[in-house]
Amino acid sequence: MKLRSNRVGEQMKKELSEIIGRKIKDPRIGFVTVTDVQVSGDLQQAKVFISVLGDAEQRENTLKGLAKAKGFIRSEIGQRIRLRKTPEIIFEFDESIDYGNRIDTLLHEIKKESDNQ
Repeated sequence: MKLRSNRVGEQMKKELSEIIGRKIKDPRIGFVTVTDVQVSGDLQQAKVFISVLGDAEQRENTLKGLAKAKGFIRSEIGQRIRLRKTPEIIFEFDESIDYGNRIDTLLHEIKKESDNQ
């Protein structure tokens, strides 16, 4: 069952990237990257992890725009992927990218300090 939810997640990730990038015309939605989709074992829920280019305000606006378009996105997914019931979509920010960038910055600072000694 886990294998199927992973397959559905991968398919949804591909389709969501295209839907968000091409079909939604909401000006609040900035440059969005779908980084991962985790579908529950019963295929009822899909957590969609996104990263957004920009500051905190742009991130919040993007999340509001996506929430507003959730019904449209879900119906598009339903047409593109053959499932008995289209999973409920939950958008979340992918914090791992910010975390990775922070580690990268810290490593550069440490290297700079050690070069100056």
